Amino acid sequence: MKKPLLILLLTISVCISTFATELYPSIMSYQADRTALNRKYNNSLSDEYFQRMDRLYKDWLKALENMPYETYSADGKLDYQIFKNYLEKESYFHSAAYEEYKAVKDVVDFAGPLEKFYQTRRMAVKPNAQELAATFTQVEKAIKTKWELSKKAKKYNSWQTAELAAQVVEAMRKSTEEAYNFYYDYDPEFTWWMKEPMKSLDESLKGYADFLNNHFENTVVKDDGSGIIGKISGKVAIEKELAYNMIPYTAEELLKEGEKQYAWCEREMIKASNELGFGNDWKAALEHVKNTYVPEGEWPQMVAEMAEEAIAFLEDNDLMTVPEMAKETWRTTMMSAERQKVSPFFLGGETIIISYPTSEMSHEDKMMSMRGNNPHFSRATVQHELIPGHHMQQFMNQRHFPHRRIFNTPFWVEGWTLYWEFNLWDKGFPRNAEDRIGMLFWRMHRAARIVFSLNYHLGNMTPQECIDFLVDKVGHERANAEAEVRRSFEGSYGPLYQLAYMIGGLQVYSLKNEMVQSGKMTEKEFHDFFISQNYMPIELLRARMKGEDLPRNFKSNWRFL
Repeated sequence: MKKPLLILLLTISVCISTFATELYPSIMSYQADRTALNRKYNNSLSDEYFQRMDRLYKDWLKALENMPYETYSADGKLDYQIFKNYLEKESYFHSAAYEEYKAVKDVVDFAGPLEKFYQTRRMAVKPNAQELAATFTQVEKAIKTKWELSKKAKKYNSWQTAELAAQVVEAMRKSTEEAYNFYYDYDPEFTWWMKEPMKSLDESLKGYADFLNNHFENTVVKDDGSGIIGKISGKVAIEKELAYNMIPYTAEELLKEGEKQYAWCEREMIKASNELGFGNDWKAALEHVKNTYVPEGEWPQMVAEMAEEAIAFLEDNDLMTVPEMAKETWRTTMMSAERQKVSPFFLGGETIIISYPTSEMSHEDKMMSMRGNNPHFSRATVQHELIPGHHMQQFMNQRHFPHRRIFNTPFWVEGWTLYWEFNLWDKGFPRNAEDRIGMLFWRMHRAARIVFSLNYHLGNMTPQECIDFLVDKVGHERANAEAEVRRSFEGSYGPLYQLAYMIGGLQVYSLKNEMVQSGKMTEKEFHDFFISQNYMPIELLRARMKGEDLPRNFKSNWRFL
């Protein structure tokens, strides 16, 4: 064996032994089990799927109970706690989804033969095509009968329930279609008998689903005029999510914190406004900053310069170890006009996705994009997306405890990046009053996110009211405010995602002060340790950082605000 290869293998071995804790095999096995089951049981709106995944969670929770917890290393105990919390969360919300499904599953009470068809198809069982054609014909008659009866039945009391009922029918249709396509044209007999029955059945299922989707009483507004259609989570789900993220606060307490943080930002905005000669009219000062936008075509180069500036600031102040490969591998791309309707500002990771106008935009949208992405606003967010932000996170997560990536939580992801906005503010990163207004705009926005997202999910604000709130309270361009609210409620984000920026940032900030001010760590040691631990609730990371021995029945109690 050549010496360089031997050194490489030894390095890999050391890395595995360093980061593969006692729970590593179990966590990796669980992930493999889950993905394998999701591939096999492809109708996620069926009893079969719900029951099988429920058994998966229960089996793994039982396996955890039988593990020799007391013998584990500190990192093994940490993995145990993260894994257990994750499984309990998945199990709880899976059970809640199953109950919602049970309330509407009678819409497919005709579907037994279709379920048998797509289930036996998995093992390539050859069907009796003539009998199956007759079965499909009978099922279609049952669908039409059910459809007619549904027209006379009481409508659903919300559009969300009607939508779920339609999704159950559509999921059955897609599973049937997938099984049909497996045999079609490969089996001549099947093709000859089944082509017309399948075509007719498919059309009936589509029509039935479309009917159900609109079969509701308009007691809950689906669209308040904003064109944004989200789903309110409600107080119980919000506080369950908080508990599983180890945030021991009520929704009302977090709303008060959001208002408190906003008030601080407003006071600082007024200070900067006075410095610029606008008196207490901070919105006039904000308009002045928005109009510092740069001409089209010049912006990407400035973004790259800001990224290098942030890295230099970290290194010059010895705040963090930045690997050479992390500095080498980030890159840029431009955001499409269509995507800017949902994400009007930067997105990032290894690639920073830059928002700026394109030729097909209206004049108004061009100006909103340029004004909303001015240099002073963006100086606070380029580092959020790249280094020390999301690119640095992703770089380190691929290399340190990578089995923990399944435990993704926005409080760790967005909390870390928002914390750096706090920390850079404290260290004089803003060069002048315009920079301070740019950083304060985003800090104010994060505080507003707590308020509008919680109020929306508690049923206290509509999407249009959220848009108006961002325009009036933060000074957003209206199109940008609409995009932010659409992204918050129509995207794939959970109900806590938007509040997790500032609340997570406050967790990291509190933990940094606890560890550094006590002399237990230097600031650089704190940052290097934090970023090398991968995803987890921050309270568990705190316990690991402090060297606490986690009891098997660990309970969250860290009041960090």
